[in-house]
Amino acid sequence: LVQFTIPIDNGDALKNAEADSQRTLYPYVTGTSIVAIKYKDGVLMASDMGGSYGSTLRYKNIERVKAIGKHSLLGASGEISDFQEILRYLDELVLNDNMWDDGNSLGPKEVHNYLTRVMYNRRNKFNPLWNTLVLGGVKNGESYLGMVSMIGVSFEDNHVATGFGNHLARPILRDEWRADLSFEDGVKLLEKCMRVLLYRDRSAINKLQIAKITEEGVTVSQPYSLKTFWEFQAFHNPTAGAQGSW
Repeated sequence: LVQFTIPIDNGDALKNAEADSQRTLYPYVTGTSIVAIKYKDGVLMASDMGGSYGSTLRYKNIERVKAIGKHSLLGASGEISDFQEILRYLDELVLNDNMWDDGNSLGPKEVHNYLTRVMYNRRNKFNPLWNTLVLGGVKNGESYLGMVSMIGVSFEDNHVATGFGNHLARPILRDEWRADLSFEDGVKLLEKCMRVLLYRDRSAINKLQIAKITEEGVTVSQPYSLKTFWEFQAFHNPTAGAQGSW
């Protein structure tokens, strides 16, 4: 007599599957500030190329500015792997839009709205994408610049910055930005912001890219370094006046 044992599913398999499903509970490899401005012909965006593993600058060749479709440019602070996941979402979005073959293409406003819904949706699932995104673009002669946080908070402005840039670069931009900036003046303004961030942000490195988007498309510069000056008196003894019990 052969006996057969019939397994009874009491939900353990489902529980185990849920236990195996992992979330980005804390960012591991992260990028720091993105700074972007409108200028007279379109949008300029600056990013350094550092990737920090905790407080260690582990990677120094990470591109955090990417072209999206024909009319948009995306920059990201935060977790690099989550940024790669967002780029995969956007590749599918642009591909599906192109498959309609109706002569229309997604503009920066549409992409920005899509990213806002994605970030808010993931936040509501308690599985956020640990990024702050900057989306700029030009379509039909109109420049667009906005950002969205990891919990789906979004807005548009003439200049935006993420991370430390939101504290250190935005005051500079408020004082010096104007709508009729030329390309050269816009680059100088972004370099000034990035130099301040290099001095004050431990996660910033002196290797950056500046990207521009106009009606003609996206151009991303080759990586380059800024000229710096480290002989300021405050740099000689940075802990002066800040002694503590430690």
